[in-house]
Amino acid sequence: METQGSTNDIQFTGVSIYQGKTLVLSDVSFNIPHGEFIYLIGKTGTGKSSLLKTIYGDLSLRSGQASVAGFDLSKMNWKTVPFLRRKLGIIFQDFQLLMDRTVEDNLEFVLRATGTQDKSLIKLKIDEALKRVGLQSKGFKMPYELSGGEQQRVVIARAIINDPVAIIADEPTGNLDPETSDDIMQLLRYLNATYHTTILMATHNYTILEKFLGRILKTTNGKLITEQVPA
Repeated sequence: METQGSTNDIQFTGVSIYQGKTLVLSDVSFNIPHGEFIYLIGKTGTGKSSLLKTIYGDLSLRSGQASVAGFDLSKMNWKTVPFLRRKLGIIFQDFQLLMDRTVEDNLEFVLRATGTQDKSLIKLKIDEALKRVGLQSKGFKMPYELSGGEQQRVVIARAIINDPVAIIADEPTGNLDPETSDDIMQLLRYLNATYHTTILMATHNYTILEKFLGRILKTTNGKLITEQVPA
């Protein structure tokens, strides 16, 4: 359940992370202070996605202590996970947009699913989210009418529409060309700097790490380690 607020939006202490019966990461300890931008790197299969899934409640916490957005993960269950996720914005690599409805309808779906029913408030939140991601004039479009970069901007708008404490981004530039990737990174850094939204971003793209500096967490050999920020 929710705990008292902390300056650390995400904090893990001595956590072991499992996929089924398989131990993926052991003795995971780190903290992400409010407003920080953190990269999560590591080879495929080293536990990045498992860590992210633990953070947003898709994998249950079996050992250790962890809090995310004020919630104690050791006390989470299927009833309380939705309340945790309302505090988080989750960005997936493969967009997961509803292709049979407009951009605005995609965003309205999220708002209604998380309890917002007032029509005027829904419109206000949609307009603000699209403005933040630079898609003010695209709300009437269908997702398939947009470029890959624009679709990812819709995904980011969906992630921020409930003013999350933190954004969890799993390879948000993985399907984009280098120029579009830079645009998305600039948008994420803007949201981080302007609205002080904490961002944890998993990536394989080391060019991004050199262009957009930030603290790095790395999964390797069943552990999570902190790497130096590139000079």
